[in-house]
Amino acid sequence: MADRNFYGTREDPLGLEPPVTEAPPEDITAVLTPQRVIGEKEVNEAATLLMKYKQGKANLESRIKEDELWWELRHWEAIRKKREQDLTPKPTSAWLVNTIISKHADAMDNFPEPVVLPRELSDEASADTLTEVLPVVMEYNDFEDTYRDQWWEKLKHGTGVYGVFWDSKKDNGLGDIAIKGIDLMKIFWEPGITNIQDSRNLFIVDLVDTDLLDQMYPQHKGKMKGGNIDITEYNYDDDVDTSDKSVVVDWYYKITDPAGRTVLHYCKFCNKEVLYASENDPEYADRGYYDHGEYPVVFDTLYPEKGTPVGFGIIALNKDPQIYIDQLDANILESSMINTKKRFFVSESAGMNEEEFRDWSKPFVHVTGEVNENRIQEIVTQPLSPTYVSVVDRKVTELKETSGNRDVNNGSTGAGITAASAIAALQEAGNKVSRDSISASYKAYKDICDLVIELMRQFYDVSRAFRVTMPNDEYKFVELNNAQIGLQPAGMGMNGEMLYRKPVFDVRAKAVKRSPFSLMESNQRAQELYAMGFFNPQRAQESLTALDMMEFEGIDKVRDKVQEGETLYNQLQQMMQLIQRLTGIAPDGQPAGPPAGPQGAPQGSHSIQATNVEARKPMTSYGQRLAERSKPDVTKVEGNATGAR
Repeated sequence: MADRNFYGTREDPLGLEPPVTEAPPEDITAVLTPQRVIGEKEVNEAATLLMKYKQGKANLESRIKEDELWWELRHWEAIRKKREQDLTPKPTSAWLVNTIISKHADAMDNFPEPVVLPRELSDEASADTLTEVLPVVMEYNDFEDTYRDQWWEKLKHGTGVYGVFWDSKKDNGLGDIAIKGIDLMKIFWEPGITNIQDSRNLFIVDLVDTDLLDQMYPQHKGKMKGGNIDITEYNYDDDVDTSDKSVVVDWYYKITDPAGRTVLHYCKFCNKEVLYASENDPEYADRGYYDHGEYPVVFDTLYPEKGTPVGFGIIALNKDPQIYIDQLDANILESSMINTKKRFFVSESAGMNEEEFRDWSKPFVHVTGEVNENRIQEIVTQPLSPTYVSVVDRKVTELKETSGNRDVNNGSTGAGITAASAIAALQEAGNKVSRDSISASYKAYKDICDLVIELMRQFYDVSRAFRVTMPNDEYKFVELNNAQIGLQPAGMGMNGEMLYRKPVFDVRAKAVKRSPFSLMESNQRAQELYAMGFFNPQRAQESLTALDMMEFEGIDKVRDKVQEGETLYNQLQQMMQLIQRLTGIAPDGQPAGPPAGPQGAPQGSHSIQATNVEARKPMTSYGQRLAERSKPDVTKVEGNATGAR
């Protein structure tokens, strides 16, 4: 997809048409490549290429099937097949499964939401509209469920695959965007490539009931059964019958048109029948099926590998310590069973009644002949050393460390750690592995949003209304069409033709769902900022300086609130000064003095009057009581004066 703004004409809106240096011939069609028509020959070639891609992906499919057995705690079945011997049933611990569950919970605690930013000032309104509309489009497609399912795939097998398509059957034929999860078993690409967009062809296959296909495509009825394309199946618990289903192939391929542009085309076929081909459709024959020219899929990998667009997951990384944990557990359990059950050596000449010996409810056991240690003897076994238990613990610790699923990530802490701040610090430090994998999913989420925007740009030719929920649970309606995000006039060119600009947007992902710990941390931070006076409007400049040196989620809103408080405080001070000038009454209710002179003293006053400013301030109740007690008693003064005379 485009990563910068560019200009072009209406005939060549993308601005990629090479300049014409010579006069074109009279018959321009003579130099153009003839239109390609997709028929049975091309479909057979595509089917052969698909089988070649499938062979190159055989090792991956085998690993995925085995990973599913480990996820289902049935990994002993895979081990039996590899060792080609019948093993006795073994215990299975869920340390590896618990790791996957913990990482999946971290991912869903940080479910993303898009923020669309413009690259030009004129596109700011469109970016704000997309920021409001994209979450609604995701909600209409139940993207949270798709995101949850693909995170299971990412953790188990190393890759989650998303498909972003245009579904012309949605909304009663109006059409809308469809976002779906794709099974790794059902998608095929060119072996040896790392970026899926570099593949020459891309195939997505699926099993569909044959009778439904006959209803959907009656012109091909009875011709879609058969073919040599199959899909690798998982080890299902149920008996899955696919005899009445047919393999439908969605074939995407890129070609170069006469102008030198890469064009994406699409063909759907079943067996040898072409159900749809964009090159056979006059509307898309020249422009391609999707204007963005990219395969409509996004790969989200956990641990990447060279030479392939997929990666490997937690099971492939940690199944070795898991199997040793189970094997050692089996040996320890077997030793425990042997040591907790008494057994005896009994001589055949002892003449002991074995039925009475086995029955612990009977107090007497009859024996023929003499009873001594030579005829019956207890089998004494040696218990296992505690060293073997330590080996198991070390293997468990290895699995935890390798997978980044320490005890503190699941809420447990070591002995002596009780402070909430210490526990929070340990949890944050332990979550760095989860944060790294989540950030990779945010990159995939951005690519999904980019594909959604491009489909809106191509197909939203009719205004659509979206209900946007506000933070206070109120809602509003927002309209969007491709005129707002499509080609925009950019002035006249040198030849007098109108130039057009394609708006380009940057999509960022933020966490819309947060864990209880992050919510608690945010609330505690708000209390600390309040206690330190960050929201005191008289200290706004100090607060803004401190905020510039801090970084946390939502800091922009805090900065806006501090600036808003400072603005309101300044406006209030200005209004109070205006009221004082108009009424002559100070805010404390006392008569306002004359206007201050240049040096701060009242105009026309002497310097001694300036020193008496404090005397005009209202006295406190304590000061008033002191003044009352300091008044002289007039009666006592008069009496003393009479006696003196």
